[in-house]
Amino acid sequence: MTSTANLKVKLFADGANLAGMKEMYANPMIKGFTTNPTLMRNAGVQDYKAFAGEVLAAIPDRPISFEVFADEFDEMERQALEIASWGKNVNVKIPVTNTRRQFSGPLIERLSKAGVSLNVTAVMTLEQVSAITECLAPNVPAIISVFAGRIADTGRDPVPIMAQAVRIMAARPRAELIWASPRELLNIFQADAAGVHIITATNDILKKLALVGKDLGQYSLETVEMFYKDAKAAGYGIATRAAA
Repeated sequence: MTSTANLKVKLFADGANLAGMKEMYANPMIKGFTTNPTLMRNAGVQDYKAFAGEVLAAIPDRPISFEVFADEFDEMERQALEIASWGKNVNVKIPVTNTRRQFSGPLIERLSKAGVSLNVTAVMTLEQVSAITECLAPNVPAIISVFAGRIADTGRDPVPIMAQAVRIMAARPRAELIWASPRELLNIFQADAAGVHIITATNDILKKLALVGKDLGQYSLETVEMFYKDAKAAGYGIATRAAA
């Protein structure tokens, strides 16, 4: 785990800040992009379609995922077809269920058979992976986003789950698995070792790629220097007690 040169997993940038997306686009290691409504809201996006148009104008040649935001499947389908029309590099994100826990399978199947490149999102169980895989058209590209980081937040090890998901999805060779919501840079290497096709990470994680393979002794010294400089800059002091 000391080099990025031999990584097979593709790196996608996850975010909705246009400047940050452009910054990642300038990095040839970043092979695609993902967004979601929460990221867009946090970034202050007010016009969904206008924002998507700006992103696609800036990033015309790498895959980008935009998500539907309806809760009724008929409206999800209408939104999905509209989003798919925005560009050939667009993946339409469909949640694995709606808010009533109704499986999106029939919609996934219709859209996939219609040739829409999907990104089925918010997936967390192998049962969901199996059900989604069965709904995908064999000859249409698709992505299944398993939220490995959120799985880890529950105290479960996501690595064996992701490895098994890869095996399940082998039935659809044009489908790719995303390790979503990573929590640290190490997850990139874990995803790679598990055979995961893609990992999508926020810019703050991706910027840590420069640290891969860094000498730990030097890193230790830099950390000591940081603590020293910050304490000095803050003017901290500890008065000693006068002798009795």
